[in-house]
Amino acid sequence: MNPLVDYTKYSVLTFDCYGTLIDWEDGILSAIRPVLAAHGLNPSDRDILETYAPIEAKHEDGEHLSYRLILRMVMTEMSLRFAFDAAPAELDCLSAALPSWRPFPDTVEALKRLKSRYKLAVISNIDDDLFEATARRLEVPLDWVITAQQAGAYKPSAKIFEFALAKIGASRGQVLHVAQSIYHDIIPAQAAGLDTVWVDRRAGKTGSGATPAAAATPDVVVTDLKSLLEQIFG
Repeated sequence: MNPLVDYTKYSVLTFDCYGTLIDWEDGILSAIRPVLAAHGLNPSDRDILETYAPIEAKHEDGEHLSYRLILRMVMTEMSLRFAFDAAPAELDCLSAALPSWRPFPDTVEALKRLKSRYKLAVISNIDDDLFEATARRLEVPLDWVITAQQAGAYKPSAKIFEFALAKIGASRGQVLHVAQSIYHDIIPAQAAGLDTVWVDRRAGKTGSGATPAAAATPDVVVTDLKSLLEQIFG
């Protein structure tokens, strides 16, 4: 057990989903690569992801739009950046593929183990209907699912975290937020008064991937959920 963190004080673990529980970057690449290839394009994974990141963040900032529409706007702008004419179906490649995106290999086992001790919630930049297929892949009944659609705001907005805390009904000191994105999750969760675990899924990789680069000091840093289990359960 991590001597710097008392895991017994928490009653609720909240998770980011896409990037933390679900292999979001692999999903993005598997959806976009065939579209680019159809137009004779073969950029690096890093170029695709680091082009994607600021576009999505820009469209999530401001008036709330459905995530399906956000993803279509992302692909529209990606087609301009990579200079190809996208067909309507290609503009919807991300939302069409998202229900098939897979959990990381450690996700399901970790959630099952953690469910034995804590209540579990997801706080996600997603529409309710898109999350339904993902929920089945997680194989664990969640106590709460908080989406951007419900909150009317996308992370890193403080609004979605305040909405989540009100829905969960626990004190801030009882909630531990677990997430991969410093930008979307760790910084705003800390600003909301939550302790945080950074799951550094990109450890050993170059660049910032599909999330904008950002810096913070989380309470705990692990590279996967198996490592978090070892800290909590010993």
